[in-house]
Amino acid sequence: MKETILPHTVEPDPQHLIWTERAATNFPLNDMHAFLEGSHDEAVHTLTLMQQIERDPILNVTPNYYELSKDEHRKITATKIARLAQYMEQDAPNFQNFQDRLNLIALIDPQLGTRVGVHLGLFLSAIRGNGTEEQFNYWAYERGAIYIKDIYGCFSMTEIAHGSNVAALQTTATFNKINQSFIINTPHIGATKWWIGGAAHSATHTVVFARLLVDGKDYGVKTFVVPLRDSNHKIYPGITIGDIGAKMGRDGIDNGWIQFSNVEIPKEFMLNKFTKVDNNGDVEEPPLEQLAYGALLGGRVTMVTDSWRTGERFITIALRYAVGRRQFTVSGSKVENQLINYPLHQKRLLPYLAWVYGMSIASWQIHNDYKIVLKDLDDGVKSGDFKILSNAIDNLKGLFADSASLKSTCTWKTADLIDEARQSCGGHGYSAYAGFSKGYTDHVVQCTWEGDNNILAQNSGRITIQNVMKFEKNGKSNGNYNFLKFAKKEVILLSNDSDLQDLSKLNLSLQSVIYRISLKCIEKLKSNNNNWDLIATEKLALSKLYAAEYILDKWIIKLDKIDNKQVHEELKNLAILFALSNIENFSTYFLQTLIFKTSLLDQLKSIELKIMSKIRNQVIGLTDAFKLSDFFINSVLGNHNGDIYNNYHDVVKNLNNDNLVAPYTPDLVAMLNRSSIADREKHQRDANTLKKLA
Repeated sequence: MKETILPHTVEPDPQHLIWTERAATNFPLNDMHAFLEGSHDEAVHTLTLMQQIERDPILNVTPNYYELSKDEHRKITATKIARLAQYMEQDAPNFQNFQDRLNLIALIDPQLGTRVGVHLGLFLSAIRGNGTEEQFNYWAYERGAIYIKDIYGCFSMTEIAHGSNVAALQTTATFNKINQSFIINTPHIGATKWWIGGAAHSATHTVVFARLLVDGKDYGVKTFVVPLRDSNHKIYPGITIGDIGAKMGRDGIDNGWIQFSNVEIPKEFMLNKFTKVDNNGDVEEPPLEQLAYGALLGGRVTMVTDSWRTGERFITIALRYAVGRRQFTVSGSKVENQLINYPLHQKRLLPYLAWVYGMSIASWQIHNDYKIVLKDLDDGVKSGDFKILSNAIDNLKGLFADSASLKSTCTWKTADLIDEARQSCGGHGYSAYAGFSKGYTDHVVQCTWEGDNNILAQNSGRITIQNVMKFEKNGKSNGNYNFLKFAKKEVILLSNDSDLQDLSKLNLSLQSVIYRISLKCIEKLKSNNNNWDLIATEKLALSKLYAAEYILDKWIIKLDKIDNKQVHEELKNLAILFALSNIENFSTYFLQTLIFKTSLLDQLKSIELKIMSKIRNQVIGLTDAFKLSDFFINSVLGNHNGDIYNNYHDVVKNLNNDNLVAPYTPDLVAMLNRSSIADREKHQRDANTLKKLA
């Protein structure tokens, strides 16, 4: 008799589903990857670095990464830092090459990226930004910090009672005229340096942010190089260091706390590119001291890149799983439907895919702007040309606004992406080997360090309103606020289906809603004694809308340079989805400011579904274009081969089935085989016993 195969007994076919859709990709992956990376040359550069990282046995990351303890993570991270120090020596002539390498390492091993990033990106950047050329050359090159040799630095800004409010830090640096030195002191518990990456066990030196006190006068927060450990790695007298212990994620980082008890350092250890103290205690504070903070914006800029790279990884996992996973039958079909075919599933994931592509644009643009600003700052300081410096300050202010908006918006968006991607994979997403849990806990710290996101967003929103104030006063705008010249005050901008698919009109609507919200905020400020706290919600919305407008504006410019018709078409669809999803998310503001009428909202959602159905057919190609190997994906649900269930089963079997008798098995056996209550009580409640007692 012929065996009957029931629909629910058919073997799953995720590989076939994924490879079928991969074969249907209608655009060249290399061209799309070049768009994401900025150019074909940069794409090749990225792939070369990725290959080196993946082949390096010391930098290797496998699924057992998700099972390591805090101590194991720290030990392995220290070994990897030593390996990166060798790469640093190799990359030394081209520091950007090492930075690119570090950005890619942070994708798969964020704690390693941070450990080295604190040293190079915070410690050395603080010296570069605040110190003279001679001071930087000494600490970086003569002592070897640039090669991660002799000196390992940390960055002592945050205090336990003060985070984002740098101006209110309480650590003191008192000038001692007699000894020509500074006395670094922690006056109370609130001034304890806290969350200092690398302090607990690694750092030999730190840059301390402390209040400069000279002859009893407070000159505000300045920066000082303070040695922490000697050449035998012993902590110097007067310095107390501790480990802050377990965290949500990034256990490979030895975050610590530091207290200084009247620690004396030479006068020359003060970083004095701008503020200078002479032997008599006279303090020179130049008007351009704000330039010192330019180099420190690098952390925020890097986090835009981190958000993009991390977003690439996790949206790839979720979309490959959505294509390969079948769940429930529809319309009488005997075969279960792919998750990605459900409109709700598309709505959950595809706007995030559009955001990942958008963040790649933001990353490239803000990195390029940052390089230009740093070069202008250095040229201006060296030449003493006030015109160059003045222009550099204007650009620095623009960069501060852009980085505040993009850092906060992109890190938030990626945190949401990881969690939604995890939930979209159902129960399997909860497995550590899926990668989401550690990915999330490692990423979300970015929402609070290098500036708490809400504080940054408030600053960004305020800057936008101030720019609108200036524009209303004199009709002038500059930098990325030039769009104010084209924004409309009152006209309805979106009226029909055609408008909702016109990138220029969608971009104009974003520009105009920013303008109109700002005008309403200005009116509210005028009638409420300039109380900025009353418009906190609007400032938050303005920051997020500014980031969206920034990305879409640059996206449209890049689209005009795309030659391949299919690449252009896919990128255009993603850009439209990006715009529509942002408009929908902030529809209250668009309706309040009359960008469109309520009746258009249903049409907007309908167009959004139509665009998503187009993108849905290319999701495998659009994620393959990231060129992330299984090494960088490191998820049982997201491997390139699409064999989801075998991949998952093999990892679990290999890592967890060597010994099925657990250390606590005797406790379980004792519990299950315990005697009856009567036996354990020696039958003291039995009828015969009670009769005897009576």
